[in-house]
Amino acid sequence: MKSNGYDYAALLLRLALGAMFLAHGLLKFVVFGLPGTAGFFESVGFPGWTAYLVSPAEVLAGVALLVGFQTRWVALAGIPILLGSLAVHAGSGWLFSNPNGGWEYPLFLVIVAGAVALLGGGRIAVTKPAAA
Repeated sequence: MKSNGYDYAALLLRLALGAMFLAHGLLKFVVFGLPGTAGFFESVGFPGWTAYLVSPAEVLAGVALLVGFQTRWVALAGIPILLGSLAVHAGSGWLFSNPNGGWEYPLFLVIVAGAVALLGGGRIAVTKPAAA
């Protein structure tokens, strides 16, 4: 079967979201370290222990999305993490260039994750869509 624009659109969105999750998850491990990430989480009102769940979840979600494994479920599972980020930035104004970042980028990521959850991974993925 020939691939269509839908499959390429699903691939592009999935790769973009996967790369973002992987980059942000690795940042927490490699740059800030889990104790530093836990401290940041506490400073913005989240329990510090959640950093030890969120960081590996972001890395695993990123890898799963990049290869197209269970794309719909992974995107859905990532939405609460993205909503947490949105909550952190909600009081900082619209633009991400504002001090402490704005809320437009986290909101955009929530929308992209929702779109990926609705689209699925397409045929260019490890987990193939169900036959219609």
